[in-house]
Amino acid sequence: MTRYLKLKKSNCKNCYKCIRHCPVKSIKFANHQANIVDDECILCGQCFVNCPQNAKEIRSDTEAARALIASGAPVYVSLAPSFVANYPGVGIRSMEKALQKLGFTAVEETAIGATLVKREYERLVREGEQEVIISSCCHSVNLMIQKYYPEALPYLAKVDSPMLAHCRLIKEQHPGAKTVFIGPCISKKAEAETYDGIVDCVLTFEELTEWMAGEQVVPAQEQEKNEESRARLFPTSGGILRTMDWEEDSGYSRLTIDGTENCIHALKEIMDGTLSNCFIEMSACTGSCVGGPVMEKAHRSPVSDFLAVDRYAGKEDFVVETPADALKKDIPYLGLNRQMPGSRAIEEILRRMGKTSPADELNCGSCGYDTCREKAVAVYWGKADLTMCLPYLKEKAETFSDTIIRNSPNGIIVLNESLEVQQINGAACDILRLSRPADIMGDQVVRVLDPQIFFEVIQTGHDVRDKRMFLAEYQKYVEMTVIYDKSYRVLLVLMRDITEEEHQRAQKENVRKQTVEITDQVVAKQMRIVQEIASLLGETTAETKIALTNLKEYLNDE
Repeated sequence: MTRYLKLKKSNCKNCYKCIRHCPVKSIKFANHQANIVDDECILCGQCFVNCPQNAKEIRSDTEAARALIASGAPVYVSLAPSFVANYPGVGIRSMEKALQKLGFTAVEETAIGATLVKREYERLVREGEQEVIISSCCHSVNLMIQKYYPEALPYLAKVDSPMLAHCRLIKEQHPGAKTVFIGPCISKKAEAETYDGIVDCVLTFEELTEWMAGEQVVPAQEQEKNEESRARLFPTSGGILRTMDWEEDSGYSRLTIDGTENCIHALKEIMDGTLSNCFIEMSACTGSCVGGPVMEKAHRSPVSDFLAVDRYAGKEDFVVETPADALKKDIPYLGLNRQMPGSRAIEEILRRMGKTSPADELNCGSCGYDTCREKAVAVYWGKADLTMCLPYLKEKAETFSDTIIRNSPNGIIVLNESLEVQQINGAACDILRLSRPADIMGDQVVRVLDPQIFFEVIQTGHDVRDKRMFLAEYQKYVEMTVIYDKSYRVLLVLMRDITEEEHQRAQKENVRKQTVEITDQVVAKQMRIVQEIASLLGETTAETKIALTNLKEYLNDE
């Protein structure tokens, strides 16, 4: 399948919100990124709508539409009836004028195709060949049944969607024409490529709005109606049923089910045989197409959107002849062929997640999966990893942290801003002569330590590192570090017992002093000896000098 939804890798923040909202869990989490699994995706667009980081983007086909126009062939637009909700106050003629400025030949309402489709549905009801009839207008519902609930395939109406029916009609009426569908749905891009040769390009309302903005085209605020059409109700919840003509003795109950979760529950009941003799209008989006994933975010107003379409619809039908070609379409089974893991494999994965008993399976859903066992299956398939389990990570981090604190040779104390002891390890208890942590937990630190240094750190915001202190009460020397974590509003106190080091240092200092004293004594003694020798040498020299002088004088006299 061509990728219609893409991931902006730089934006993905590992929040798992897309997985939580994906009804079929077609998200693979790898390398800290949430990637869409193409062959499992039903293109409901919930990951796109619910991503808080806008990490999902829809493939743009604007250039493809431009190329169709540039080809010289007449290009007709099939415009989804929900346009009146996305472009308030604008009618079909105003939209046609605006789109003709972009180069399109003409614009028609997809509701024309919806008129043909509802006739086919009425025929199916009259003939009564299917015990249960599920509408097939929503391609996401079709994909969900084709991939995940093949037992319900016989109940899908094998009828074209309004988009396909209308574009077939356009090409029949205008040979050589190209068709572009514009609406609020992502899955229509896939439907157009699945049934090749009918719809040449699909644009979303967001793509159209961006295109018009770039060309400075603004649809006029004119909501004229040349003719009424009940088929304009198709994009609203219950709109298909309201459009159809029902005979009192049809024998069919009529149900409207929207939202993928509700559709899944209904499909399970159908397969269980709980539902019978009913026509089910089924839509993947809550509120049907007016709640589509690419109705522009500024226009996500369920009540206003419904009323906008309802008021524009009217009570009559478009006058349109059923085309010569049949409106039937093939909806084949699209098996996923996934092998379910055995119970031993699941148990092993659960064990690696720290879940060794049923009590450990919290089923909190934080990873995006409803149960821990569903998450284990996803791990087995390579779609998830162990780190996605937040309770597991929390417990692992706490266990790792506790192991470090418990086995650290240094004293560790955690205080809150009220200087109450929140955590203390055994080494700190030994320094402070506490028999156990419970003796001080929750109490003021002033019971065991002078709080002045902690007050100063909180007030100044400056940490203290490796400050040597003497704890007189405990006859301990410590090297203390106090770190203030403003984000968590706690103080982390680290104490390294340096009492033995201080004693050794003191002993070394005493030895040094004694050595200096002895050295001074030796030097002094040596100096005295030197002085005595010098004195003695001085006396002898003087006597020699006198004798030699006398001898010199005597010789001179002679």
